[in-house]
Amino acid sequence: MDSSNRDAHANEARETMDVLHEISTLLNTGLDRETLSICVSLCEAGVNPEALAAVIKELRLEARAVAQSAQGAGSASMVANNTSSSLPPR
Repeated sequence: MDSSNRDAHANEARETMDVLHEISTLLNTGLDRETLSICVSLCEAGVNPEALAAVIKELRLEARAVAQSAQGAGSASMVANNTSSSLPPR
């Protein structure tokens, strides 16, 4: 493949990713360009798109649960610290 063909192929790939990212943004998927590119590569490699979508949804739920758990633990710690500091010394 000569240089002009490689450049043309690279431009086509870039334009395709631009269109896919725009569609992704319009659909409010929350996928950035890199993640979208990885998903496309996985689908091209034969991964079932519906299974991939299910995994992404599950990972997002888990990430949200971990973030809420960490946030709750931080709040509980602050409440415990504030409560113990307001008690009179023994």
